[in-house]
Amino acid sequence: MYSDKAYEKVVNFYELEQEEARPGVKRSAYATDEAMLVMNVLERGMQLRPHVHEDFDQLAVVTQGEADYYIEDTPHRMTAGSVLLVPAGKYHHIEPISDEVHNLDLFFPPREDYAHLLKYMKGL
Repeated sequence: MYSDKAYEKVVNFYELEQEEARPGVKRSAYATDEAMLVMNVLERGMQLRPHVHEDFDQLAVVTQGEADYYIEDTPHRMTAGSVLLVPAGKYHHIEPISDEVHNLDLFFPPREDYAHLLKYMKGL
């Protein structure tokens, strides 16, 4: 689906159209048939949204800024370069400490509910 178009193409998250998911949260995505990367640009004071994924793990990487990433009620302090595995079935959310946090989420397989973020890939 996506792989044929993506091979050997450079894409910059910051040049893609970003979706405003909710106040203080913007995101863009990139995917192959097997994996999806979602870049989230988060603002301190954003609307928090604890949620759970019952059927897949999530890898969360902070690439800029500082945040507390909660799994259930336990905060995990993350700074640029931090990686956290969020197990399937666990409530989680991120709360920025710095003014802006860039959080890269990795999903295997790609999330169908985020497929709309990949419309641009048809034109690669």
